[in-house]
Amino acid sequence: MTLLELRGHPFLFSGVFDLDWWQLALVALALTHVTIAAVTIFLHRHQAHRALELHALPSYFFRIWLWMTTGMVTKEWAAIHRKHHAKCEAVEDPHSPQIHGISRILWGGVELYVKESYNKETLERYGHGTPCDWLERNLLGRFTVLGPVLMGVIDVCLFGLFSGLLVLVAQLVWIPFWAAGVINGIGHFWGYRTFDSLDASTNIVPWGILIGGEELHNNHHAFATSAKLSNKWYEFDIGWGYIRALEVLRLAEVKRVAPTPRFTAAKAVCDHETLQAVLTHRYDILATYAKSLKATYAQELGRLRRFSPSDALMLQGLRRWLHRDDRKLAEAEREKLEAVLAVSKPLQTVYNMRKELMVVWERSSATREQLVKQLQDWCHRAEASGITPLIEFSQRLRSYA
Repeated sequence: MTLLELRGHPFLFSGVFDLDWWQLALVALALTHVTIAAVTIFLHRHQAHRALELHALPSYFFRIWLWMTTGMVTKEWAAIHRKHHAKCEAVEDPHSPQIHGISRILWGGVELYVKESYNKETLERYGHGTPCDWLERNLLGRFTVLGPVLMGVIDVCLFGLFSGLLVLVAQLVWIPFWAAGVINGIGHFWGYRTFDSLDASTNIVPWGILIGGEELHNNHHAFATSAKLSNKWYEFDIGWGYIRALEVLRLAEVKRVAPTPRFTAAKAVCDHETLQAVLTHRYDILATYAKSLKATYAQELGRLRRFSPSDALMLQGLRRWLHRDDRKLAEAEREKLEAVLAVSKPLQTVYNMRKELMVVWERSSATREQLVKQLQDWCHRAEASGITPLIEFSQRLRSYA
């Protein structure tokens, strides 16, 4: 029996709308996209990170829609996601492919989410500030299965039994696959990195449409409390477009976005303002430093190819490690990295000075005066190194305002 014959079977009653298969597919895509928007705007940017405030109207709509299409509880989702940021890529991370493996996250991420949702310590520690009103206590958080059942009844009434159940299945599997699987899995395994954050997060693609902007996952980990996930001119975050539309309607208020670097004429020496700018724009600084590191690598590789082909061959295998913090390498990898860096003094200097620069924003016990002095000393040594990319970077560093 074909699909059309099955739909016309007398026991499979028709709904309000009799749609062709392509029309039904478009409807399913539109409905699942509403769910994606609810997750990224309400659960992620509003509840988990407080990057924006939402008016009661969209807030209640998103809560009820998510209850009907996913059965997820706001407190559980926010708590698990906050724990992911707090314990990212560590054993305690609820869904890291670096720990559990990419296959487990991609195809079984929802299982890990459900398992973590039963962890009372996670909910108590990370679930603060989420809705706890009458609606949440007596319906949304209590009868989680009732929501999808109600959604199923509505789908069947609108599209008929067979078509309605197909739409319901699409709605129910959309978030477990795209959010729990793709974002939590591929978003920490494969893609490009705009910022050298201290985790394995990646931007899957630069155009965040299908998953509401969540494709820009590395940008999010660099600036977790930013309501806008796009950063470069060629990146697009459709979720940010929806938020701006809600702002125009006075239904949302953006609290924070990623800071935009500002520059002045380079100061003679770094001062307190320079230090504050470095702390604020540290991810932009690391991204710029990565370019200096790659430029030095290219220069040294060209030099060694002319004067020491065997050393150049060793250096060729280093490129994929240049962006990585050696503290996250295995002991054998670290030893190999040090051996390769030893063939190029300039590259070794640029690589090691990146670690020294990172200490400026990692030393929480140091006073601001100590950090300013440390930054001044770093710039002095960088500009006395004779390494052109490093000198140019240091001059740019003194221009941050």
